[in-house]
Amino acid sequence: MKTLVLTEKPSVAKEIARVLGCNQKQKHHFEGPKYVVTWALGHLVTLAEPDDYDPRYKTWNLEDLPIIPDRMKLKVIKETSHQFRGIEHLAKRPDLSELVIATDAGREGELVARWIMELIRWKKPFKRLWISSQTDQAIREGFAKLKPGSDYNRLYQSAVCRSEADWLIGLNVTRALTSKFGASLSAGRVQTPTLAMMIRREAEIREFRPVDYWMIEADFGSFRALWRDPKSGDTRIFDRDRAEAIKAKLEGTKAKVAAVQQTEKQIPHPLAYDLTELQRDANRKFGFSAKQTSNVLQRLYEQYKIVTYPRTDSRHLTSDMAATLPARLKGAAIGPYAPLAAPFLRKPLNITKRIVDDSKVSDHHAIIPTGEAVSLAALSADERRLYDLIVRRFLALFYGPCRYDETKLTIDIAGEKLYASGKVIKQAGWKEVYGASDFSDPDREEAEADDEPTQLLPQVKAGDPLPVKGSRQLNRQTKPPGRYTEASLLSQMEKHNLGTPATRADIIEKLVSSDTIERQGSQLLPTGKGAQLIELASEELRSPELTAEWEQELERIAKGKGSMEQFLSGIRKKAAELVSEVKMSSANYKPHNLTHSKCPECGEFLQEIKGKRGKYLTCSSRECSYRREADGQLSNRRCPQCHKKMEIHTGKAGKYFQCRPCNVVEKLDTESGGGGGSRRASAKANKQLIQKYSDNTSVGNSLADKLRAAMQQNQE
Repeated sequence: MKTLVLTEKPSVAKEIARVLGCNQKQKHHFEGPKYVVTWALGHLVTLAEPDDYDPRYKTWNLEDLPIIPDRMKLKVIKETSHQFRGIEHLAKRPDLSELVIATDAGREGELVARWIMELIRWKKPFKRLWISSQTDQAIREGFAKLKPGSDYNRLYQSAVCRSEADWLIGLNVTRALTSKFGASLSAGRVQTPTLAMMIRREAEIREFRPVDYWMIEADFGSFRALWRDPKSGDTRIFDRDRAEAIKAKLEGTKAKVAAVQQTEKQIPHPLAYDLTELQRDANRKFGFSAKQTSNVLQRLYEQYKIVTYPRTDSRHLTSDMAATLPARLKGAAIGPYAPLAAPFLRKPLNITKRIVDDSKVSDHHAIIPTGEAVSLAALSADERRLYDLIVRRFLALFYGPCRYDETKLTIDIAGEKLYASGKVIKQAGWKEVYGASDFSDPDREEAEADDEPTQLLPQVKAGDPLPVKGSRQLNRQTKPPGRYTEASLLSQMEKHNLGTPATRADIIEKLVSSDTIERQGSQLLPTGKGAQLIELASEELRSPELTAEWEQELERIAKGKGSMEQFLSGIRKKAAELVSEVKMSSANYKPHNLTHSKCPECGEFLQEIKGKRGKYLTCSSRECSYRREADGQLSNRRCPQCHKKMEIHTGKAGKYFQCRPCNVVEKLDTESGGGGGSRRASAKANKQLIQKYSDNTSVGNSLADKLRAAMQQNQE
């Protein structure tokens, strides 16, 4: 008898099959003496569409809402049905006695496998492969320690609840808003409160009014000090006359040291990465989107097998991993990391609770290197950057804290108190890994504002006189809160428990693709459509508190502490309430993207829509189907800065390429074939050239053949 192994992707199936000795490649599976390994191509099964319940739901009508089936149905995804049929055929083989679920070890991976098992009517025993890396050793050890499939029933129930909740809330509210207001308005359990946070931030920025303030700084030659209010301790003075009076008081007087305070401080090494923290760092340092980080990380995990499971929310390791850490450290000791790892290769590692803590690990431990051999030259630039972050963070775990002396001087000038601080590193500790000289704590969500300059201070004691070289009045203005970057938005989503590490990147991309937010350089901004959508959506749905409650309940269900039936009953009730609220709404929607051009067929104004291949114009009337391309189509030309496809525009000097996020502009060379920025001659020009020399000459086809060969060589 053999065992059927179900993986999520063909690439993973191929690797597992190799390790298990399944060398016979078939159309839908790999087969060996003991195992048959197949794959799911991502998702093969999904929740049924509304029209699968009733054909009338093919048309979106407000009167038909809410759509709340008594029992949710499943359906095979048409595009990948051939693979499903292959698995279904395997399930009927009498020589397959059990199944091993080897999909991604998480909530969504469990859902993929269980839904397939449900539709193929798998009644035989099944077990679960739960591993955190794709190395050969991890796969072998995982198959030697397979766990009963029933151990993950609660995780499956949590996944079902998440999927059905997104269907019931997202589908009903999206259909209600779209039908009510005649525009494509997408809402959802997580995306709507995320968008609402961005709208609130934009309102804060818009309503902000800058206020002038002043600071008084004294120059003592080798260092400087700032005046502080004796009551509040604030360096800012919001009264200009007071600031001028203090400055005048300091001029032409002597200073003395009132107090010297010296303390030793330390910053412990940063915690290992979870997915969200890695996405934040990659966005801050390299400008990666959250989705880009997820994609690159998945390659490092699956293709190269050099990092552990990516979709984790844990920043600690488990106690059973402690014995593997020296081997992982040795595997990472290559290239620029060799001298950083060298101090720890010949002595026992100091493994603290800050590194290993079982109580702080959920489904998967933090992201660290696997210890597999890696060729840095084989990695792409993005892969290399991300791997560098992971390896350096891993190495930092074994270094001591960064220790430094902080000296604070209190200086008296004519009865006014000024303050100066200086910091000197005594022991770099983990900062050796980064070569950094700043004193910031990487685990602190945002650096605290500090107006005092960090500087070297002289050796002085209380009572010593100080020469005052001069003083100046610094004019400043209060600043509005910053717009969200992907890093700061991920932090807020994590803080409010919106989504999971595995889904947050997709939520951001969904908001971008639905034209409710847009990227401008490194910032994310809500669009006019997004602002209107939040006005039209239920106040309860746009509140992060409601979504956070749902996420917490999903976690409770996964841990066996919550009720699946009770949760879904509440979701059904809430979906009906949200649809009813939309139906009773008296609000109006005005398309934010109306142009001044009118439809040539019905006379209504045209809307500018952002599509996958650029912009196009469509009639704003729902009864009219007029559509045409707009200026600004995407080309194959890549931006030299962000490497995204550039748009083609037409100006007074002709056509040109433009990258909107970077505002890079390049002239389009029409003589070189143009549209995609390629140097190839156009197909039409090639054809005309061949016809000219093959049809109108008496030398036969030899010249034409040579021309074809020359043009082909030129194109290559």
